[in-house]
Amino acid sequence: MIDDENRTNTGAGDAPQTSDELHAWLVEHLDISVPREPMIDGHDAPFSYLEHAFFEDRDPRDCIVWANRGGGKTFLAAVATLLDLVFKPGIEIRILGGSLEQSMRMHTHLRALFEREPFGSMIDGKITQRKIHLTNGSVVELLAQSQTSVRGTRVQKLRCDEVELFDRDVWEAAQLVTREKICGGKRVHGSIECLSTMHVPYGLMHELVESAKETGGSTRRVFRWGVVDVLGECGSEHECLGENSACPLIAECCGKAKGKRSTPGHITIDDALRLKSRVGRSTWEAEMLCVRPQRSDCVVPEFDERVHVVDATPSNLTQRIGGMDFGIRSPTVVLWAGVDTDGAVWVTHEYSASDRSLDEHIARMRLVCDAPEWIGVDPAGRQRSLQSGISDVQALRKAGLTVRDARIGLHKGVSLIRGRLRPASGGARLYIHKRCAELIRCLQEYHYPRGQPENPLPEKDGSDHAVDALRYMIQNLDHRYTTQTDSYL
Repeated sequence: MIDDENRTNTGAGDAPQTSDELHAWLVEHLDISVPREPMIDGHDAPFSYLEHAFFEDRDPRDCIVWANRGGGKTFLAAVATLLDLVFKPGIEIRILGGSLEQSMRMHTHLRALFEREPFGSMIDGKITQRKIHLTNGSVVELLAQSQTSVRGTRVQKLRCDEVELFDRDVWEAAQLVTREKICGGKRVHGSIECLSTMHVPYGLMHELVESAKETGGSTRRVFRWGVVDVLGECGSEHECLGENSACPLIAECCGKAKGKRSTPGHITIDDALRLKSRVGRSTWEAEMLCVRPQRSDCVVPEFDERVHVVDATPSNLTQRIGGMDFGIRSPTVVLWAGVDTDGAVWVTHEYSASDRSLDEHIARMRLVCDAPEWIGVDPAGRQRSLQSGISDVQALRKAGLTVRDARIGLHKGVSLIRGRLRPASGGARLYIHKRCAELIRCLQEYHYPRGQPENPLPEKDGSDHAVDALRYMIQNLDHRYTTQTDSYL
């Protein structure tokens, strides 16, 4: 058995020890120059991902690459894989794509890289359709998108390409496949890298990015870049500076591509202009700018955190109202809101809990916020319980709450929310305090089935409950209400 620590690299030079050495090595041996500075504030340079992937002292080891279509993420992952294979003898890497076709794209990049010398002479045997094995004991293999393929794996690195397309059960199984190992005298920590464009706000990629935000990046490091960050240098043939600029990219680029950069990107200005001319604004923002995911399948596409989420509420709230969605195994959600003197609704507090009786919910609700003047609920709450003999609506009224339960269709109720989020004229008339995290999440993720005809029922995948509570509140405020007397009174 060959000792991994005694295996040495021949022909590719010494392993880079610093960022500058890594960049110089890429230029010398692969003839590629990767942008080292982002063009957009808050974004990352593509080279930052390569640094993180190669240098084993960077924490956390798991990472997410959120980049635009054509942004080079698959190619850069192939470059990171070559670096690992060459300089970490004995390392085992697996490539798992959203489809086998996606995995093959990275494999195609790898084959092309290993056609260059001195890397071709490092191949042990022949490159197959699924595997590359080096004479130093390093190996990379493609995995099929299946639990069976994933569960039998124990490797140092798992690179997941186009995570947005992953089956969630496969993704869960993939979390337990890595283990650390000493490779060429280096401790290589078990790690998972996720690469994808974020297409929708209810997909796996959105979930991973939001989770990383919640932990402050302590579990997964997020690298994000868009088309502007990988633009090539803009020549004199394009006029973009000045007040009368007609360049379609001026809003995104702001003339930065005119500057002399040490490492311009790979997407030419002409290509970027053509791509933008072919798509609508929402597709451009989601697929190319990586601003936010596309919301065409969302139930309330008008919701925009930048507009509707606030960190304070006004002092002129004159009416206190509430909304409630009943649940047993699914969560019961309660919202509290105020209506200002101009009629705008400000959601101030929320409560969400499962596996409790209605009496327990009522008791805990009192700890969150004072009782509203009235609370809007699902009309189905009028049905009597077989155990208690009274309905949920009656139970709320017995507890001293004023209940409204106007009955209108789901789509009409949703349209009232949408109308408040983005009225035909004037500014928004519905705002949510940032502490109402569950409502914010649900407004982002509540969606119709993808690819279904118009006006289907929304998916009931857990993102519906808080929006339903909001819907009952708004429809009982904005829709004419008639009181119905309960039989027990």
